[in-house]
Amino acid sequence: MTRLVSAASALMLLAACVSQVGIGDGPAEPDPAGLHHSLLVLDSHLDTPAFFHNGDYKFSQRGSYADDGSQVDLPRIVEGGLDGGFWVIFTRQGELNEASYVAARTTALLRQMSIREFAAKYADTVELAFNAADAQRIHDSGKIVVYQSMENAYPLGEDLSLLQSFYVGGLRMVGPVHGGNNQFSDSSTGKEVLYGGLSPLGEDLVREANRLGIIVDASHASDDALRDMIALSTTPVILSHSGPDGVYEHPRNVPDELLVALADSGGVIQVNAFPAYLEALQRSLELEAALEELSAEFGDFSSMSDERVREFLAARLKIFKQFPPPRSTFEKYVEHLLYVLELVGPDHVGIGADWDGGGGVAGMEDVASLPNITAALEGAGYSAEDIANIWSGNLLRLMREVEAAKTATLASPGVLQ
Repeated sequence: MTRLVSAASALMLLAACVSQVGIGDGPAEPDPAGLHHSLLVLDSHLDTPAFFHNGDYKFSQRGSYADDGSQVDLPRIVEGGLDGGFWVIFTRQGELNEASYVAARTTALLRQMSIREFAAKYADTVELAFNAADAQRIHDSGKIVVYQSMENAYPLGEDLSLLQSFYVGGLRMVGPVHGGNNQFSDSSTGKEVLYGGLSPLGEDLVREANRLGIIVDASHASDDALRDMIALSTTPVILSHSGPDGVYEHPRNVPDELLVALADSGGVIQVNAFPAYLEALQRSLELEAALEELSAEFGDFSSMSDERVREFLAARLKIFKQFPPPRSTFEKYVEHLLYVLELVGPDHVGIGADWDGGGGVAGMEDVASLPNITAALEGAGYSAEDIANIWSGNLLRLMREVEAAKTATLASPGVLQ
């Protein structure tokens, strides 16, 4: 590990770095040594599959965040040097009953199918990945790496055997909960405390993920649930898209003591670029009124059909064009990133910006701008080895540990294979 300056000093260097990468003027040019484009660059939380059933979205064609709300497509991936990552199976939170679980299960299965169909349709360009070794192999073949993660285990209902079905389809990371408490865990943004962490079923989910060789993801879980996961999981835990509470106090951000505990157990935090988690942002009265009217028209987001969600998102995009919401800045994102790096070291930090799920800031609106991060890390004094670990090495190391633990379990006497 080579760290030439402290996080505080690095922030003083950021102004020079901003000038170097041209923040506000579009994506950064590759550095003279081509460091960024020489790395294996993976993001641990790509919500792009939400666009796969939108007829207006074409992965092969360049979109625009300002025009269509998208942040990931092939032209911008190539420009930004993104080599892939975890593509998300996301299901909205609903009621805690069997009928809602069944409906969510169908949605999740269709989302996984859409990821597999995407890989088949663009087989010359992307490839499904199933283990840590696949990433480098796929990258060396000139293709984009497609791992699968599940954000919110809610669609599993109370039948954990379904996790194995998703695993067979390619799932390699699972987070128990999302924006509201569910059958597995308290959420960091839940309205009340149901379990004081994981529920008994949530504990069983962690054990089943360990058995299958699936990474346990604590993003969106409450602090107590994260503590439970660290204590219970036989393999390191990941925060696939989270940030430090030490920079900005928000329920979705994680206190220093827990980040240190995560790192001490071998875990990794992938730093989020969701504006509302980076700093306090005040929306205009016009925007607030328009969003309230939109909510009254469409009702509860969690109960919408996929078609209705597409209508809702299109209507919201029109509102955002008329009344642009406040955006955090690349400088603020780097402040969060450097804070975490100083706290737990570059062997326990990665990037999970929440693209196509609300992430992105002024100066880093889409994946074409990813070289800005590498340039900022170089400007802060981090070595090429450190930066390589931040972009993929730490994530893949954790994945290898999860795979090794599964292999060891299967090799144990008396275990069915």
